[in-house]
Amino acid sequence: MPKIGMPEIRRPQLIKATIRVIGQVGMSRASVAVIGRAAGVSPGIISHYFGGKDGLLEATMRYILKDLANITRAKLSKTNKEDPLGRVLGIVESNFSGGQISPDVASTWLAFWSRAMHDPALYRLQQVNEKRLLSYLRAELKHMLTADKAKSVAIAVAALIDGMWLRGALTPKGIDPQQAEHIVGDYIKSMVPERFLSIHQKTIRKSN
Repeated sequence: MPKIGMPEIRRPQLIKATIRVIGQVGMSRASVAVIGRAAGVSPGIISHYFGGKDGLLEATMRYILKDLANITRAKLSKTNKEDPLGRVLGIVESNFSGGQISPDVASTWLAFWSRAMHDPALYRLQQVNEKRLLSYLRAELKHMLTADKAKSVAIAVAALIDGMWLRGALTPKGIDPQQAEHIVGDYIKSMVPERFLSIHQKTIRKSN
């Protein structure tokens, strides 16, 4: 019988074990029993806190998405509001930063994407994540482009981010954040007026 009053300890422990196990053996072999052993708890505790494997995967993705949102907010809080290009590049950088690019998290993302097509709860999470990214991008791009153009460029940038993620996650070396940021950044710079490139460069020089 799980100890009541311990979710603040058990839940993060189980979520981290889930990420680790998916990274090691893949989603199909990441059973409740295997995850429980990795976390050092009985499978019954997983059912108690999450209702089973599906609930655990949903909670794990909420954890990863929250981490991504926190990284993005922190990055924007440190980026000059008068430099919209720099802020868009910061949003891109956030998607290739910190624990988000670890091999285990990348494997969990792949499992999430594949299951989201058939799982309503995971699909809703995917939609929330996509809308958040597009909203962040449009908010900054509208300072440099018309509303319609900002919308289309935001969609293209989001697709590039996903594409670089997918390619990186499926290669033995994993995601190369510098290469990904450079490729996506080059596209963004090609789409905005020259004066915003100058503003961005001046902002960089002032901060150094």
